[in-house]
Amino acid sequence: MRDIREDLNNKRATCKSVVEYYLRNIGSNAHLNAFLEVYSDEALHQADVIDSKLARGEAGRLAGMVVGLKDLLCYKDHHIQASSLILSGFVSQFTATAVQRIIDEDAIVIGRLNCDEFGMGSSNENSAFGPVRHPGDSDRVPGGSSGGSAAAVLANLCTASLGSDTGGSVRQPSSFCGLVGMKPTYSRISRHGLIAYASSFDVIGIITNTVEDNALLLEIMAGADDYDSTVSQKEVPAYSSALSEQGRARIGYLAEALQGDGLDREVADNLRNSLEAIRAAGHLVEEVSFPLMKYSLPTYYILITAEASSNLARYDGVRYGYRTPNPAGTENMYKRTRSEGFGPEVKRRIMLGTFVLSANYYDAYYTRAQKVRRLIRDQTRQLLQTYDFLMLPTTPTTAFKIGERDENPLEMYLADLFTVQASVAGVPAISLPNGHDSCGLPFGLQIMADFFEEQKLYAFANHYLKEIAHEMV
Repeated sequence: MRDIREDLNNKRATCKSVVEYYLRNIGSNAHLNAFLEVYSDEALHQADVIDSKLARGEAGRLAGMVVGLKDLLCYKDHHIQASSLILSGFVSQFTATAVQRIIDEDAIVIGRLNCDEFGMGSSNENSAFGPVRHPGDSDRVPGGSSGGSAAAVLANLCTASLGSDTGGSVRQPSSFCGLVGMKPTYSRISRHGLIAYASSFDVIGIITNTVEDNALLLEIMAGADDYDSTVSQKEVPAYSSALSEQGRARIGYLAEALQGDGLDREVADNLRNSLEAIRAAGHLVEEVSFPLMKYSLPTYYILITAEASSNLARYDGVRYGYRTPNPAGTENMYKRTRSEGFGPEVKRRIMLGTFVLSANYYDAYYTRAQKVRRLIRDQTRQLLQTYDFLMLPTTPTTAFKIGERDENPLEMYLADLFTVQASVAGVPAISLPNGHDSCGLPFGLQIMADFFEEQKLYAFANHYLKEIAHEMV
């Protein structure tokens, strides 16, 4: 973004030429299946408007930034489908608060991005519109559920993208694609206009090439909103103006993150190398234990499927979206509409959620999972009282091949092994690009901080990428 603004200020480029550049890239990378819809004419028109503002010295802070939206974020008078057949033909009647705030600062929305259906997936293979392909290796997945968002930024189809992160859906694809992906504190950004999956976990996240761009977007998007009663009223710091490192940091790395059968050896070695480089730079690095890590994934999946079962009950074919043709009565219409409109993974999670919420199993599963969630939150925060940051890999492996995990959903769920802790606890976490494996696939380094400490997190992330990561062999 900095280079774009310099070119705009020095008259070497215009917003229109920037949009035209991205549109050409989108056209030549259609095989990636990242975009479901491209707003070509609208983006070019908006670019002309912003060019006029720039000439008058009235442009907003995001002038020149071209952004893609995950197909879970509402944009008034534009289609939104959650990458599902169940919302076929649906047009949003309002714009999400986060989206409106970047538009007000003259960001240009270039299109709607593919994702796992309703955000349910870790590979972007669950979309009703086909899988998104990794720009670095089209036989591999870009991660999910915000796979289109990550692929679009990596392939230079837009400057930045917005996604959603329920259990790692921004951080995991950012790791697979070697990008900066931020999941802010739960409630830091208004969820108004984000299609609900699991409401007590869902967070709008940001995918960019740089920490600076990421910090600026969060600074603009975050803050109180009359349309969301769950959003925080805390003041939003000037994240983008406070990216200098804050002195010697205390870092705890989770011992459990370097163990386990599902952890790739190269991923573990990459984390060890990072920790040594951080220690050599003068920071305190210590091993800590988090025995509850083995409970994070089952706790997460019990709770999110329960919430999904409740949230997705509204898609019944009565008021909007897909309706089965020629149903035999009302009950048959409900059953056939949902059976035909939802994909296999969404139906699997709805059924699991309905089971754990059933009268006979509610206390055994849902109530117990809520208690464990509180323990995970409290113990994570207890560690963050001693340490500034907690570190672990973003994912246990690098990007895997399309279709590789289709036969075993549990193996697919393990892709979220290291990201769900921050989601269950509600704390902010960022994934940073951290080198490549022997196949040339990106690693991701995940850093967690305490509630509302995004400013400290961004400053250390910027310090790490600029002053430590490049020293690693």
